[in-house]
Amino acid sequence: MTGSGDLPTDRPTDLATDVPTVLVSDQRGRQLLCFLEQLIPLDGRDYVLLTPVDTPVCLFRLGEGDEPELIDTIEASEPILSVADVVLQEHDLTLVRSAVTLTVNGELDEPEPDDLDDEEDGEADDSETYELLVSFLAEEQEYGLYIPLDPYFVVARMDGTEAVLVEGEEFDRVQPRIEAELEEREGLQ
Repeated sequence: MTGSGDLPTDRPTDLATDVPTVLVSDQRGRQLLCFLEQLIPLDGRDYVLLTPVDTPVCLFRLGEGDEPELIDTIEASEPILSVADVVLQEHDLTLVRSAVTLTVNGELDEPEPDDLDDEEDGEADDSETYELLVSFLAEEQEYGLYIPLDPYFVVARMDGTEAVLVEGEEFDRVQPRIEAELEEREGLQ
């Protein structure tokens, strides 16, 4: 669920509406500003399903003829990200090293409606779940920042007024229960 999925959301597509936001923190103290999508009470605790306010991006290592390789973990001080910063600044975008995922702040072009129609018709294969934002060279290796096309969800636990990222064993324990609750809510609509 941290990542993409087919979970329902009640957030209107018009971002001009007043959608509540929550600042979620991870164990390292990094933060990510998110829209509050769903509140799910479980075992006397409030869990929340969130989507990032800024656009989430994934870093891939690109090779000739090979499938792009997702880089799961990268330190915020990694030199590759400094190069990505410069490339994004040329497009009036800012790379944000936040909790859970890298995000990009700034005005992005919306995908072409024809591209989305092709994917809905089943013409796109499963590997096309990302759209290339920018590619760049760093240390003689080509990299790309890609935008996930599926919604990107974050699960957090509310501790008072603070949201704490749900990770590890706690995530494994509550994730199926949250999905079941959301499916039940969807069935009632």
